[in-house]
This record gives sequence, structure tokens and C-alpha cells, in this order.
Amino acid sequence: MSKKLLAILGGPHKNGATGTMLQYAVDVATKRGWEVEVVNLYEKNIAFCKGCNICLQTANCVVEDDIVEITRQMRACDMVVLASPVYWANVPAAVKNLFDRFRGAAMAETKTFPKPRFSKNQRYLLLTACNTPAPFSFLIGQSVGAKKAMKEFFKTGGMKYAGCCVWTGMNKKEMPSRIKRKIEKAFS
Repeated sequence: MSKKLLAILGGPHKNGATGTMLQYAVDVATKRGWEVEVVNLYEKNIAFCKGCNICLQTANCVVEDDIVEITRQMRACDMVVLASPVYWANVPAAVKNLFDRFRGAAMAETKTFPKPRFSKNQRYLLLTACNTPAPFSFLIGQSVGAKKAMKEFFKTGGMKYAGCCVWTGMNKKEMPSRIKRKIEKAFS
């Protein structure tokens, strides 16, 4: 049985840096025999969270839109690759909205700490990009907020960290080889 990859594009540009990294991950996974499903958040109908908290009891959102299918895909996969650009040192609204709508699907609230609802056997790989060139992107923390938000979601949900790639200074035309190597390593 082949492993399943859920590849999520959280940016509006399929051919931008995050889209390019995600496509590379999809290509690597496909060549290694993974079954791949790709979700472009900017092409999906995902309403805002209504804050009703019913999902905390049922593990499913009561609003029936594209989140229903994405929830099924997330639960069924062995690995998630989330590619998200950096907007104002954080994730764009489409990615944040995904996290908000996954609240009950990802965790159950308890009197102490949230209880993860994803499998501890699932892994996640984060891909992000920002315009600020290195080393300034790291010195001023340009991508730190985006990485933190993405890691927090998956960690709280119970998945295992498989790595993170940050493509800085978007004036480069070709994806850096160090990023290609990190992506390849995640699928070895």
C-alpha cells in the first residue's frame, strides 16, 4: 500500500516560490511511489469559523463547505506538506482560516492541555518564502511568525515534524539546492 501525501498550497501564486517548492515536493513524492492529493486553498470555498464550538465535541465542523473534504484528506494522509508565503511575518488569511476551521478536527479541549486528534504517525513538512533576503530575513525574524503558526497547528494536532524550508529573497529565479535537498530528505 502506498503512502498518502496531502500537499496544500496556502498562497495565491501556483508558480511563485511556495508553489514551486510544493510542486517539487509533489514530484519527489510521486517518483517515490506516494499517492498525492493537492489542495489549493485559494480555489476552495472555506467560510470563516463561526465560533460555535460544536466541533470540539464532534471533531467536525458543522459548516458544510470544502473543509469537509479537506478534513477527510488530512485524516487519511501519512504526511502533509503545507506551502505558505509570509505575509506581515505570519501566514496569509487563507492558511489562518484553515487552522481556525480545523480547531475541533485537530484537537479536543480538556481541563489542562488540548488533546491531539491527528495520528502521531502522521508527519508534516513546512515550506515558506519571504521577500526579505538572508541573513536579514532571519535577523529580523521575517519568517518566524509564519513558521511558529504552522508548527503550532500541526504540533497541537499531534503530527510529527518532518522539517521546514524557508526560501528567502525572492529575486532568485531557481529554487536553492539546499531546499531541494531538505524536501528530498523528508521523503526518504
